[in-house]
Amino acid sequence: VVKYGMSEKVGPLSFETPAPGEMAFDKPYSEATAQLIDQEVRDLVMNALNRTRNLLLEKSKDIERVALRLLEKEILNREDMIELVGKRPFHEKNTYEEMVSGTGGLDENVELPKGLENWNKEGDKKENNEKKKDE
Repeated sequence: VVKYGMSEKVGPLSFETPAPGEMAFDKPYSEATAQLIDQEVRDLVMNALNRTRNLLLEKSKDIERVALRLLEKEILNREDMIELVGKRPFHEKNTYEEMVSGTGGLDENVELPKGLENWNKEGDKKENNEKKKDE
């Protein structure tokens, strides 16, 4: 509400607040505006709370099915979720296959270019020393 103007009553105004650690002596708005901002924030939070409660009630059977399957299986994948609650109500922008296509395979050359071959060697040494200490 203050930073991004997320309120019709306050309007598309941005009241910059001091960054963490900066001193703030005065608010850049009046006491009446401060009260309006507080009320608008309360309204946003209460609206989100009510929407969440309604969604939980509306989807309670789906939630119960997922919870019971989690007790059986512990980890659910995409196919499990489709079986339990159905397909997503919107078109998926990307599938996993689309995201990883063209990224190479296990036989892909992953050597570092010349000049970087010693990159992170110090980190590897520390990691190995810590493992030896633990053993």
